[in-house]
Amino acid sequence: MITDKIFEGLNDRQREAVNCLEGPLLVMAGAGSGKTRVLTCRIANLLANGVKPWNILAITFTNKAANEMKSRAASMIGEPARNVWLSTFHSFCARILRADVESTGLRRSSFAIYDTSDSRALIKNIIKDFNLDEKRFIPAVVQSKISAAKNMLVGAQRFADSINFDSDRSLFDQKVAEIYLEYDRRMVENNAMDFDDLLLIAVRMLEKNEDVLDKYQRRFQYILIDEYQDTNVAQYRLTQLLAAAHHNLCVVGDADQSIYRFRGADIHNILSFERDYPEAKVVLLEENYRSTKMILDAANAVISNNDNRKPKKLWTRNALGDRLTFFEALNERAEAQQIVHEIKSLREQNFAYKDIALLYRTNAQSRALEEAFLNAGMPYVIVGGLKFYERREIKDIIAYLRLINNLQDSISLTRIINVPRRGIGQTTIAKLDQFAANSELPLFDIISDVEMLIRAHIPAKAKQSLYQFAVFIHDCVERQNEFSIPEFVLHVLEASGYMTELRDNVTTENEARLENLGEFVNVAKEFARDNPSGALEDFLNHIALISDLDNLKEEEDRVSLMTVHSAKGLEFPVVFVTGLEEGLFPHASSMMDSDALEEERRAAYVAITRAQKKLYLTCATTRSTFGKEQMNARSRFIDEIPLELIASARRTRPTPPPSMMPRRFQSFYEAPAQPKKSFQMPVKNKFMPDVGVEWSTGDRARHGKWGEGTVLKVQGAGANAQLTIVFDDASIGKKNLIVQYAPIKKI
Repeated sequence: MITDKIFEGLNDRQREAVNCLEGPLLVMAGAGSGKTRVLTCRIANLLANGVKPWNILAITFTNKAANEMKSRAASMIGEPARNVWLSTFHSFCARILRADVESTGLRRSSFAIYDTSDSRALIKNIIKDFNLDEKRFIPAVVQSKISAAKNMLVGAQRFADSINFDSDRSLFDQKVAEIYLEYDRRMVENNAMDFDDLLLIAVRMLEKNEDVLDKYQRRFQYILIDEYQDTNVAQYRLTQLLAAAHHNLCVVGDADQSIYRFRGADIHNILSFERDYPEAKVVLLEENYRSTKMILDAANAVISNNDNRKPKKLWTRNALGDRLTFFEALNERAEAQQIVHEIKSLREQNFAYKDIALLYRTNAQSRALEEAFLNAGMPYVIVGGLKFYERREIKDIIAYLRLINNLQDSISLTRIINVPRRGIGQTTIAKLDQFAANSELPLFDIISDVEMLIRAHIPAKAKQSLYQFAVFIHDCVERQNEFSIPEFVLHVLEASGYMTELRDNVTTENEARLENLGEFVNVAKEFARDNPSGALEDFLNHIALISDLDNLKEEEDRVSLMTVHSAKGLEFPVVFVTGLEEGLFPHASSMMDSDALEEERRAAYVAITRAQKKLYLTCATTRSTFGKEQMNARSRFIDEIPLELIASARRTRPTPPPSMMPRRFQSFYEAPAQPKKSFQMPVKNKFMPDVGVEWSTGDRARHGKWGEGTVLKVQGAGANAQLTIVFDDASIGKKNLIVQYAPIKKI
């Protein structure tokens, strides 16, 4: 029977979640507890109980996860499962915007989707046009501020109004507001959206158009959201709007794995679910199927130090497993060499390279590790490094396709107007940009009109090249339906002269670029196979929304190197968590903010729970930072793990006499006279706050960086007390601080 397939192998709590089909449901799913299986089985169970597939919306955070869930559901319930709307938030928003955005007048349905580098290029152009200093108005920083505003559902005009209303705001903020307004205007002019726009404009469309909102509320009677702890304000509001009619909303997540605050994720979305839906049922998934008991005990010990969480404790029927291995190296180079040594030993134990992952807190840490791997001849891959879709030749062909699909896309046009070389220099492009701005016409309209090229004072040779290029693009627009998607990609590459230029200039780099373009054609073939009726617009939408994890090729036998944040959702038999030092992990930016410190601890929890069989924790006594050697204390997260869970503390330097060692690790080198006890290494603070002072609501405090403020709330006592302080400087606002780590004095 179908129901037997759906419930086969589920534990009691999983069955409970799968069987709860009506009303709001919060599934608080610990790491490795089978949440993806629960979501998949719940979709299958809805279908088995007569719900139509088009009435189900399921949201995940990667296209890869969405496709896997759809395939698994189809294996249980059959083909109807393939008609469920199962996608990422951004893919879902792109789809409903393509269908209905024209009815709102916000954009046209043929809009281009700009990736991060496209958006940054546009912002850079605006900064240049505004005659602003790029060293002060760094495009990436401006882009981050605009993105943060959009994730909070703050549009350009509202952002500018808020800045103008507050006369104390800095000149920098005022200029960012002006850049945001111009950025928004040019995005409309180019008929384009960035990733944040997909969410912002979709929410705006649903809020302002009752007919459109009613259409999707009636369609999606059952909504399932994965990784709910990672949703931002825009995603939260979108979910709230869609679920308002039926309240059949199932969210799955884990507050202990909320680690994307820097992207706008709000942990309170999941912690407040029961407040939003008082009738909600809550199911805890605490049985872990991934890791050994030793690894889970370490993870539980670390995360239990956080206060802002729903209590739960992972457990497993798996084997006890090996104790964790800790080693402290002299510096980052010695740390990398010791890791290479350990991997050689693991290979002798029949672990493959692909079984092993190295996790680090910041991308900069990969350099020493990469050098050690190269010297040892070990194969590795950087996950989240130079991504396939960010390579120059791939962005070039995508720009051609986007321009053909949307002739108003000036960013794509500017990118490939002289690629391959057509004798169109930067001076000519600057003249065209200026003429387009003055005439308020799309750039492509100008290069398509000889008369306009004359009025723009374009030299004769460049004028001829521009016009021929425009004719070529127009021809592609007219003929695109004569080809399949992969055939059309090849046609554009060949007819544009792009492939010819690469073949005629034989270099190792060009050979690699040709290989990458061949792989892009394979991408087009896969899309055409899976989407027989898909048009060019659909293909562009597909590749614009592919994430890093969608491109991770598991079959390649290489060690994976990645940040902790990139590792979310992955698992490996062996994991090395590297750079566990105060100031690095936890990061220095979190030291004086208890909320940020708790997020760092959640990141450590995520890192630990990626491991299935073996876990290594490493740090270095000294590490080079901006060319200087800096001594770092071991991370507090190591001290939060009970000693009995750690096997050894091997070093890559001579072992000092026990009397010279920190007491915490003497027991690894000599037989302990007393039973092992946990030892908390005090964290040194150069400000040395008065940890003996008792704090009360209303006390005045002076902070070493932020000045004076008033204590609003006190939790706990002594050195571990957490203070909520509102600072007199309105630009700083309210902060949560831990007494023993914060540079504060009572005044």
